Amino acid sequence: MLWLPAGGGKVPVAVVIHGGFWMRDYGVELAVPLAQDLAEEGIGGYAIEYRRVGKGGGWPRTFEDVAAAIDALARQPRVDVSKVVAVGHSAGGQLAVWAAGRAGMPAGAPGDDPRVPIRGAVSQAGVLDLIDAYRQQVGGDAVQAFLGATPDQDRPRYSLASPYERLPLGVPVALVHGTRDSEVPIEQSRRYRDAAVNAGDQVRLTELQKVGHYELIDPHSEAWATCRSEARRLLG
Repeated sequence: MLWLPAGGGKVPVAVVIHGGFWMRDYGVELAVPLAQDLAEEGIGGYAIEYRRVGKGGGWPRTFEDVAAAIDALARQPRVDVSKVVAVGHSAGGQLAVWAAGRAGMPAGAPGDDPRVPIRGAVSQAGVLDLIDAYRQQVGGDAVQAFLGATPDQDRPRYSLASPYERLPLGVPVALVHGTRDSEVPIEQSRRYRDAAVNAGDQVRLTELQKVGHYELIDPHSEAWATCRSEARRLLG
């Protein structure tokens, strides 16, 4: 679902990817208010859906769906495909940063050969290190259910799916995470920042004091305003 600012001419777009630990119970309705808010602020907001665990999703279909949805922007006449960023919350943060690195995917991998490049990604409390998330049981058994294997059973799959394993991406990433997040530990963002910096990527982490997990997707919150500002910065 694409919302565009009023008026004519080409516009930049933020692809908004919802979270919910990739599970069937959480859908695009979580992303719609953010996409609408972006359009009101002069940025196209594109809330996308993907097949989720329990509804035919997981590896590799979820990745294929996200890639196809982003590439569909090439058919939108008002979209400036040179100015597209991805914004994702929680599990959607993993998908947003993964999507930003599609150009570096090996041939034959899900999402390879992108038609629409992502010039930057905003991770809102994203699950960016899937191996660590599996070991720490972030979201219970969500990571194993999503990828259909443990890291020991299929390390190459984790290497393709986990943004942490894909470094360097060669694409700027903005991390926004609340210090009181009880769903996705802030250490996920800190670990990613440290590794990305060491790999030579452009990355910035904004730690929001006394903020939890869900404030980041409240379109009326200061936490969301920070995420929106980061998207605007990455669009240039």
